[in-house]
Amino acid sequence: MKLTTADAYKLMHDGALVLAAVEQNGMRIDVDLLDETIKKVERRIRKLEKLQKESEEWHLWKKRYGERSSLGSRHQLAKVLVEDMGHKVGAITKKNNIKMDEEQLSKIGGEFIRRYLDIEKLKKLKSTYLLGIRREVLDGFLHPVFNLNMVRTFRSSSSDPNFQNIPIRDKKLGKLIRSCFIPRDGHVLVEIDYSALEVRIAACYHKDPVMLEYIADPSKDMHRDMAAECFMLDPSEVQKELRFYAKNCFVFPEFYGSYWRSVAPNLWENCRALKLADGTSIEEHLACNGIDGLGEHESNYRTGRISSTGFYDHIRKVEDDFWGRRFKVYANWKEWWWNRYQDNGWFQMKTGFRCSGIMARNDVINYPVQGAAFHCLLWSLIKMVKLTRKWKTKIVGQIHDSIVADAHRDELDDYLSLAKDVMTERIRKSWPWIVVPLEIEAEVGETNWFEKQEVQIP
Repeated sequence: MKLTTADAYKLMHDGALVLAAVEQNGMRIDVDLLDETIKKVERRIRKLEKLQKESEEWHLWKKRYGERSSLGSRHQLAKVLVEDMGHKVGAITKKNNIKMDEEQLSKIGGEFIRRYLDIEKLKKLKSTYLLGIRREVLDGFLHPVFNLNMVRTFRSSSSDPNFQNIPIRDKKLGKLIRSCFIPRDGHVLVEIDYSALEVRIAACYHKDPVMLEYIADPSKDMHRDMAAECFMLDPSEVQKELRFYAKNCFVFPEFYGSYWRSVAPNLWENCRALKLADGTSIEEHLACNGIDGLGEHESNYRTGRISSTGFYDHIRKVEDDFWGRRFKVYANWKEWWWNRYQDNGWFQMKTGFRCSGIMARNDVINYPVQGAAFHCLLWSLIKMVKLTRKWKTKIVGQIHDSIVADAHRDELDDYLSLAKDVMTERIRKSWPWIVVPLEIEAEVGETNWFEKQEVQIP
């Protein structure tokens, strides 16, 4: 991999300097709350472990392993659940051991399993996140490191601690950690995020007219439309939760190289119990439309024959339509891009960065999008830091497609306006290859990083 243009080199050079300034600014930590949270988590772990040792499962565990019994051993847990208690587990590891990941344990269910998974999460929360943050706090501030030399796609990474991997989807864990990040006196925390950036940058490569129309027309909603197809609904019947799962369990996996075999069971497990407006479950609704359960699948690689039933078969047909009709130009671009890489042994991003060497097909298709999308964020970050150099507002972090700032209250509206100008207008003038509109969203935390509220950008 190498930088092939002067502009690409300048972006990396200026980016490294700006990220060093962001690191120096640091993010304020409520140290007292952080210390109390660590103690609270430790008390919770001890309480759950005490309950575990009063259970029937632990009695069998001790009987089998005696003094060697360890609640943290998944190998021991597998033996107890399967051989002593007769639970059936449908997966094994490459080394032919019983698979005991969260998915398999959740299928077994029960209070013991629920507590076991809670303990595992809390232990990771304590060791990886809370103690990891506490070790790096200096004079009440955290200064995470941001790197530009660690990722093959020329994106950034973070360490000491990993600021880009702090939980948010798990609300309970996110609250415990992010509540400890607080603004400076007289400031608020502001997180500005590019909206669907990778989808938009991908469109700059393939220029599929259907995708361009989805992006340009706010009345159109790709995720709603695909939810309607996946669950055999009218678009007006698609509720927020169904749209969310269609987006994250069908659309994005398809864009990143997954296919119906993996997509169908994930969609089914997440959505079959969800209710429509009339109280009917998705599973019941699909049954009324001839889809009786997840079904089965069979692929014969020698003959190329694919056999599937139920929801598997339905999602396979939705996928065929997705790439064969709806986004046909996008599908053709993927083939063209992959074939060109095979001929040349390299490809070049829109931003002037060249990737070469042995790569899988999905990597060849995804890397130029992921890399160029991050470069949009980096370009904007460089401009924002330079333009606010004399402000009281300080930019304190960068996470994937977002910029985190500790904004002075008197400068908040000006900061938001500047961000919109830089991130959606100036960047397109600087990089004419961006042929789609860019959008940003902003959230403000008055008291901490968790309690953020979406705000309108003036």
